[in-house]
Order: sequence, then C-alpha cells, then structure tokens
Amino acid sequence: MRAVVQRIKNGKVSVDGAVTGEIEQGLLVYLAVAPTDTETVAEKMALKIINLRIFEDAEGKMNLNLQAVNGQLLIVSQFTLYADTKKGNRPSYNQSAEPTLAKQLYDYFVDYVRKTEIVTATGIFGASMDVSYTNVGPVTIILDIDAP
Repeated sequence: MRAVVQRIKNGKVSVDGAVTGEIEQGLLVYLAVAPTDTETVAEKMALKIINLRIFEDAEGKMNLNLQAVNGQLLIVSQFTLYADTKKGNRPSYNQSAEPTLAKQLYDYFVDYVRKTEIVTATGIFGASMDVSYTNVGPVTIILDIDAP
C-alpha cells in the first residue's frame, strides 16, 4: 500500500461539481493499493498515518500527531501512485491492484480510520475528482507498507 500524505489547512473533494468530502486542519491522504495488500497492511498504514508526528508543537517542532491537534482526514483513492514510467512515456499501472480488491481495501482503510473517531471525509472511489487544498509547510510524506 502506498500513500502520499500532506499536512493541510483545509481541503475538499468534488465530483461533477458536488462536494463529496471536506475537512479543516488535518491530513490529505492519497491512497493506492497493490495486488498483494491485505487488511493487515491497511491497518498498519492507517496507524502509521494517524500517528505521524508532523504537526508543530508550541516550540515549532514537528512533534504532534493528528489526534494531538484534533486534526481531520481527507482520504482520496489514487491508483496512479503505482505508475511505472521506466519504459517509454506512457505510465504502466501493473503494480496497482485490480479495482475490486482496491475498492475493498480502500473501504476497509476508511472504515478502520473512522473507528478511531477521527473526523474523516473521502472522495468517491474510481471517480474523476477535483481535489483542492492548502498545504501547510509544505509538508508532504510518501509512505510505503508492503505485505508481509
């Protein structure tokens, strides 16, 4: 599983002009699923993201996690994170899970995070989405968690 995590001041996702998810301070998470990923991998990724200490404390050091700042999550599916551009100019997406598995694990990830009582908003899996946000810092982290 791969994620790009951005610390944001606010963010929203729209599909066909309708807002499907919107948050204030927190993290924007672009999430991609690999064919070998499992629910265990999704849980590890969720916990890693929730516990990332990338928010500033009173001394200006990135020392606080999402819960410490009462942050929110905006989760967007993005299979293109597994783009392979080694050959030619047209990316291959062979390292991305097929849509059925990807949706199953994306939904599992979202449900798992929601059980932590963190305010969570999403886009729509598989839809063409417009994502707008204000990145703070900027802070952008790339996470990879492989299946055991």
